[in-house]
Amino acid sequence: MAGRRALWAGRIRQTVPMRQAFSHVREVRPEIVEGAHPVRSVLRLLGLHRWRMAGAVAAFAVKETPVWMLPVVTAQIIDIVVAGGPASSLWLWAGIALATLAQHYPNHVLYTKLFMGAVRSLGAGLRNALANRLQQLSIGFHTRANSSIVQTKVVRDVENVEVMLQQVTHPLLSATMVLIGAIVMTAIEVPQFLPVYALAIPLAVLLRAILMRRSRERNELFRREVEHFSARVGEMASLMPITRAHGLEHIATDRVAAGAEGVRTAGYRLDLLNGRFASLSWVTLQLLGVACLVLAAYFAISGLLPISPGQVVLLSSYFALLTTAATGLLMLLPIIARGTESVRSIAEVLQDPDIEHNAGRAVAARPSGAIALDAVTFRYPDADAPGDPPTSAPALDGLTLSIAPGETVAFVGPSGSGKSTLLNLVLGFVRPTDGRVLIDGVDASTLDLRAVRRHVSVVPQESVLFEGSIRDNITYGLGDVHDATVEQALRDANALDIVTALPEGWHTRVGERGARLSGGQRQRLSIARALVRDPSILLLDEATSALDSESEAVIADALSRLMRGRTTLVVAHRLSTIRSADRIVVLERGRIVEQGSHDELLAADGRYAQLHRVQAG
Repeated sequence: MAGRRALWAGRIRQTVPMRQAFSHVREVRPEIVEGAHPVRSVLRLLGLHRWRMAGAVAAFAVKETPVWMLPVVTAQIIDIVVAGGPASSLWLWAGIALATLAQHYPNHVLYTKLFMGAVRSLGAGLRNALANRLQQLSIGFHTRANSSIVQTKVVRDVENVEVMLQQVTHPLLSATMVLIGAIVMTAIEVPQFLPVYALAIPLAVLLRAILMRRSRERNELFRREVEHFSARVGEMASLMPITRAHGLEHIATDRVAAGAEGVRTAGYRLDLLNGRFASLSWVTLQLLGVACLVLAAYFAISGLLPISPGQVVLLSSYFALLTTAATGLLMLLPIIARGTESVRSIAEVLQDPDIEHNAGRAVAARPSGAIALDAVTFRYPDADAPGDPPTSAPALDGLTLSIAPGETVAFVGPSGSGKSTLLNLVLGFVRPTDGRVLIDGVDASTLDLRAVRRHVSVVPQESVLFEGSIRDNITYGLGDVHDATVEQALRDANALDIVTALPEGWHTRVGERGARLSGGQRQRLSIARALVRDPSILLLDEATSALDSESEAVIADALSRLMRGRTTLVVAHRLSTIRSADRIVVLERGRIVEQGSHDELLAADGRYAQLHRVQAG
């Protein structure tokens, strides 16, 4: 069943070409984002927008002039007051203050446009890179990965990186400008006091080192708990019909509550750590600020340094700005820790090596439909422990089979006999452990399978529809399709009457997963979707097994038109639906035990005849 789900989920992913990134969004290559070096990764991402960032830093440096200039103005005015004039100097310094304040607004707007433009483009680039990587990753990855966790990485983790840049960059640049301004002006006014400023930097670095050692572990634990909780919520939503039907609401609620408790506990421990650190940082740096004020006043009173009252205020103001900036940055360390942990989470997808390699391989023309399996063996990678010799039976074991163009071949056998695995191999979602799969006589491992799949259509047991109109679902991924083509596909799928009876016709929205349509209606739309693609190869996996007898007859009639002139591989449990197949292949434990037409197999009185008698009952 897992193999079948992977087959159809993968088919939908592979049929839709990735949209090209918008011109203002830079492509993010997977190798840029390294989980082991999240800070370096963020700097590389910002480097993709270096000119915007350079302009933003320049605008920020100008707009922040009042922060370090106003203490100078204040000091000068105090000294003018102490000296008793002249009053004309007051107007000069007032004009300087007014000019520095007036430029703040336009430069702040310019900084916001440049910086936030870069951050938002960076976020879009990360989401595009994740989407592109998810398209490249093998079906094996998507079978293992929980869709809710993947969604969390694309939505929440990228948002965390954006929030980190938004909330950290401004204070960081501000602290840098204050530090530069304070050092320059102090070097001009009271150079002997510069060593005191040096105390704030190592102290802030020491406090950061103390926190980061413990914060990384707790942030990772919190992220894992959130991902686990997202998986539980997704599971609850998908199991809702079963839960309600069996009166198991309390079980579902308890499972989600257990996940919520894990998030609460991990989050509380992280908050407690951040709270203790915040208080320790604030008290330490404020004590340092008070010490600076007292020291400057003592030097002025004692005459050890030639410091005027205005310069005492200047030094105290600068040190207060420095300690406030350092405290603000230290308060942002939890956000930095969360953002860098999200970078590691994003890297788990971007650096996952389990990708389907198609780049540089031959792009085949429209296939005739000839398919051959040459001594194919396939064993699922997780069937045995890593490093151990294989002990479990392979899903397919040395299977050899040739299918001619236009031939209809049905596969029957008990669950676990390898039917869905065989279809996965034909589509290239999994690769043979041994042997070869040939398309028109060419080894599929040498082909760009994306080009091959453009000429393949799949009709699954449960139709995969998305929230959108009927027409959108039928023409999914094809771009502009003529209305007459869509109408003919609906007619051949025995779905035109259904669509025309709807108030909005084929513009009617089907609801999430096609919830507004019946099973038979969804299946007819799935057949229309296959017809409109005019495939060379058709795969049918239990296409009628979930339907009632009346719907099955209608669907079977539509399928007969769909199969005409195409190479068709059919997986079916109901033997009544495959009597007209050119050939029926009986599988058991990954091997072919017999094959032939319906009449030939009944006459042979073998395994197929036994299955037929059981169903005829």
